Amino acid sequence: MNPFLSFVLRTLIAIPTAGIVWLISFFGYDQSILLSTTFAVAGGFIIYLIAKTIMKHRFLKSQGLTRREYKYIEKNLNEAKRKIDRLNKALFSLKQLTMLKQNLEILRITRKIYRITKKEPKRFYLAERFYFYHLDSFVELAEKYSFLSAQPTKNLDLRLSLQETRKTIEEMRNSLEKDLDQVLSNDIDQLHLELDVAKRNINTIQDESRRLK
Repeated sequence: MNPFLSFVLRTLIAIPTAGIVWLISFFGYDQSILLSTTFAVAGGFIIYLIAKTIMKHRFLKSQGLTRREYKYIEKNLNEAKRKIDRLNKALFSLKQLTMLKQNLEILRITRKIYRITKKEPKRFYLAERFYFYHLDSFVELAEKYSFLSAQPTKNLDLRLSLQETRKTIEEMRNSLEKDLDQVLSNDIDQLHLELDVAKRNINTIQDESRRLK
């Protein structure tokens, strides 16, 4: 579930509970306003935590993950978010219009992989090559390229190095596309299966129509 919607739902459960606890404490047990409010806040907070625990348990169960696995994935996703922010900063510090389209495509793919695995953590294992190798390489290359290209004077050796780096970044962009394909591989396989089933159903209907004629 979306973290914001999950928070809203827990809050919508906790607030009425707090209100009920306050009414029971104040009118049912003749507690003071201050004490009733304290009980209400405590009750609402406890219900909020219980709802959060239940939602997280159901989410992990739907993903087929243990708490330990999810904690490991969440840690790596948080690190990846910081790396993607660095990549974004490095790529958009470049002034070359010729690289703009390529840079936008790189960011689009990296963010898409991140969003998919953030929403469905079980896909993280399909994207390990991206998170542990390609993303780090991209950040390092982009930051070095940004630093070197910002130098006021460029000798031949520096220009050749920048040219080689641009070529390497372009080659690595193809690796990113393969990483995205890997993350989506199960969906693609499922789509092919559904297409095969649909085609068989269509062929069956057509065969029956011919026999009726």
